[in-house]
Amino acid sequence: MRGPHNIWRLIRTGATLERTGAMRVMLDAMDAPPLLRGLYRGIAWPLQWLGDKGDPSRPPITRALTALGPAYIKFGQILSTRPDVVGEEMATELRVLQDKLPPFPTEIAKKQIAEALEQDPDEIFEDFSDAVAAASIAQVHKARLKSTGEYVAVKVLRPGIGKAFQKDIDAFYFAAGAIELLAPFSRRLKPFAVIEHFESVVLGELDLRLEAASASQFQSNTEKDEGFRVAIPRWELTAKSVLTMDWVEGTPIGDNALLEKQGFDRAALGARVLQLFLSHALRDGFFHGDMHQGNLKVGPDGAIVAYDFGIMGQIDEYTRRVYAEILYGFIKRDYRRVAEVHFEAGYVPADQDVEAFALALRAVGEPIFGMDASNISMGRLLAYLFEVTERFGMETRTELLLLQRTMVVVEGVSRSLSPHVNIWEVAQPVVEDYITVSIGPKALARDLAKTARVLARFGPRLPALVEDAIVAQGNTPATKRLAPSRRRVAGWMLSGGALALAGAWLVSAF
Repeated sequence: MRGPHNIWRLIRTGATLERTGAMRVMLDAMDAPPLLRGLYRGIAWPLQWLGDKGDPSRPPITRALTALGPAYIKFGQILSTRPDVVGEEMATELRVLQDKLPPFPTEIAKKQIAEALEQDPDEIFEDFSDAVAAASIAQVHKARLKSTGEYVAVKVLRPGIGKAFQKDIDAFYFAAGAIELLAPFSRRLKPFAVIEHFESVVLGELDLRLEAASASQFQSNTEKDEGFRVAIPRWELTAKSVLTMDWVEGTPIGDNALLEKQGFDRAALGARVLQLFLSHALRDGFFHGDMHQGNLKVGPDGAIVAYDFGIMGQIDEYTRRVYAEILYGFIKRDYRRVAEVHFEAGYVPADQDVEAFALALRAVGEPIFGMDASNISMGRLLAYLFEVTERFGMETRTELLLLQRTMVVVEGVSRSLSPHVNIWEVAQPVVEDYITVSIGPKALARDLAKTARVLARFGPRLPALVEDAIVAQGNTPATKRLAPSRRRVAGWMLSGGALALAGAWLVSAF
């Protein structure tokens, strides 16, 4: 489904942007030159009637994105968290994409629940409301359990959402392939791999059992985090297209006026959101990957309550250490160390000059440290880094895409609560704590213990593994040409390795 016919889908995308007036808004926001505006209008105006007109009651950008479909809506959700990038007015307009999209009928939702749970929803729930929130992929209903009287949130996938999403993704793949073909310089950005990553993330949202598992794991990881709670899933009332969770009472974290009226410290909340995200990413390697205002509330006790776990990020321990050292290096303005970490991790090709890279990183970091706190931006840092790494041949790291994107989203949430929050000051204690615990003598001892446990599992197989290795080594043409003394050395090396493995096994076993 990724053939040339997707050109039609892309043409309709451009036509929809023109017909809804969204393209004019975008060109104005980019301060596009008259030549570019004229060129685009000459192409798009005759085709505009091929596009969707959307809901005329909505502002142009929101109107266009909702008409284009779920993948575009996801993009708009990200932009809604960045008033420093798109402006406060547009960010407010786009925020409706988080949970205020048109719902589908409640009767259809009940029908899907009956099919998924193989039970009549009227026998399970009472006071089953119309949709209280509707996003791009699913909508949520508030209901009360007949068995216990407790209130729960029932999330139901939109009918036909899988096919609708795949239409967008197919067009994105086609566009990525065309970009790689027509603009070879873009290949370092791996547009095709980026779309693959985006597809895998959102496909996870289409199976609500996975979301329930993510919520359960996240709750287990964070149960001791002060001032933070997670909505708990009800497994017995969960299936692929239906998810039932505890109902979350609280104030939406995007409602600044109500938060102030209730006496909450917005600056403290903004700092806590950012610190919690960093703690989850660095400490656990498992973080909420969609941490925008629509998925966070402030409970009556002041705790931040998270829900909607359709997108969760995972990073391995080595990557966490690399990420922490890069952040810490920028915080401490140790650009030489930041450069070394990029080379050690293989992010920058080894044939590049580490000193030149460190100097370029200094040009990224120093202007940011000279800014007023309200102007310090992780988004700006990533933009500057993008320019620098392009010159030094660094390729896009797809395993870090969600982490970087979420970092920008969380910064947007934090700054919407407190425009003058100093991102570096807030991040520093969390990163320093992680560095202290994860890089040093104690961390080395833990790494050795983990290695020993892994080796212990292979203990019973060691004799056979060593014998097979020696036989295989002895049968190769290169080994047969070795002098007997060199073959003995090779055998001693294998035997020594076997003894080391055996020793590790015995130590860990006893």
